[in-house]
Amino acid sequence: MFKRFRNWLEDRRVKKMGLSTAQWEAAIADWPVMHRYQGAERDALRDMTCRFLVRKNFTSGGDFQFTDTMCLKLATMACVPILHLGLDWYDHWSTIIIYEGDFVPNRPYHSDDGVVHPKGPGLSGEAWLRGPVILSWQSVRESGAHVRHGKASNVVIHELAHKLDMLRDGANGAPPMHPDMRAGEWHDTFTAAWQRLQKDWQHHRPLPLDDYALTSPAEFFAVCSETFFEAPESIKEKMPEVYRLLCQFYRQQPVPLAIPGM
Repeated sequence: MFKRFRNWLEDRRVKKMGLSTAQWEAAIADWPVMHRYQGAERDALRDMTCRFLVRKNFTSGGDFQFTDTMCLKLATMACVPILHLGLDWYDHWSTIIIYEGDFVPNRPYHSDDGVVHPKGPGLSGEAWLRGPVILSWQSVRESGAHVRHGKASNVVIHELAHKLDMLRDGANGAPPMHPDMRAGEWHDTFTAAWQRLQKDWQHHRPLPLDDYALTSPAEFFAVCSETFFEAPESIKEKMPEVYRLLCQFYRQQPVPLAIPGM
């Protein structure tokens, strides 16, 4: 009963928003990932984006003035990972804070040399366990722009991957598994891949991911996720078992399956 009422209320709010298909298409026109979503998937993504907009609160960090078009693009990026999971996977948080550029968290920072600083370096994004998602619009604009040698960047997908990860025992690189997945296989596969990358980095061998992935298992999952959507061919070629499990988790195949005889 409650879910039906919420859906009815949400339908009214979406209709009242009056978002046209043309407005949405214009907002996401410069994001190459959208070429992958056509037909029914594209329609479903547009609908989910509208519902995301009415469920979440967008607020300015500092005095940055964001626009409806910015929110449309950001919301679409946020919905891509959960297109086949459902918007309810984002139910446990409500606010997105958008800064113009990198932001500096107001908390002590421990540098690698052991010194405690009153504030840390600027960040492009951050996801709080029981709080908001914070994003730099400059970094959102640069998403996907750094695809070189298979590496990719998407701060929205990165931070939203952290939110998915946090649904199960906090941010540890192990989001909730679907019934047809095995947590043990996920742990073993991701641990082995992370350890291989650590060795490659130590021996100065090229990495298929941004080396920020080596920071922790949580960051490894987040970087794998943004690469999975922005540069899937690379992760499929270099880490096929990780790619296979990400396909199972996100319920998507970003690299089209080969057709026999083609």
